[in-house]
Amino acid sequence: MAQALHDIPPTRVVELAVNLDDATGEVVGRASEALLAAGALDVWTTPITMKRGRPGVMLCVLAAEADRETLARRVLVETGSFGVRSRAWDRVVLDREWVSVTTRYGEARLKVGRLGGEVVSVKPEFADVERLAADAGVTVGEAMSAALAHADAWRAGASGEGGGG
Repeated sequence: MAQALHDIPPTRVVELAVNLDDATGEVVGRASEALLAAGALDVWTTPITMKRGRPGVMLCVLAAEADRETLARRVLVETGSFGVRSRAWDRVVLDREWVSVTTRYGEARLKVGRLGGEVVSVKPEFADVERLAADAGVTVGEAMSAALAHADAWRAGASGEGGGG
């Protein structure tokens, strides 16, 4: 029986955000990389229009509550911004596991997401697909198709075993 979403305890995370109108794309890219390396759960950017019609970018960081201060400091240092906004969120995440499969191009990992033990998502790890494509001299699309075929087969087998793996 599927587990109800409200039965899964949420985790608390914080979102840090800063609007930048004077940072180059290189600075924003470097800041994103530095934030991920410093422990951010995710980093994303959104193009925005700022006062007086100036183009800008909103840089957002998802972080564990314990990392709020460290990552807010990193945002300020990396971007030169004079302030960072933050807000707390509750989030529900799937249980995750990695499964290795062997495609005709080589080995790739699949990220498996489970909700209450039930498999709800199976996706090839993109870095593995890129590596397979480069090593085999094929396009990323070809390597992805091979990995997806194995993901579908793995999921079908998992479903046939009552959601196991």
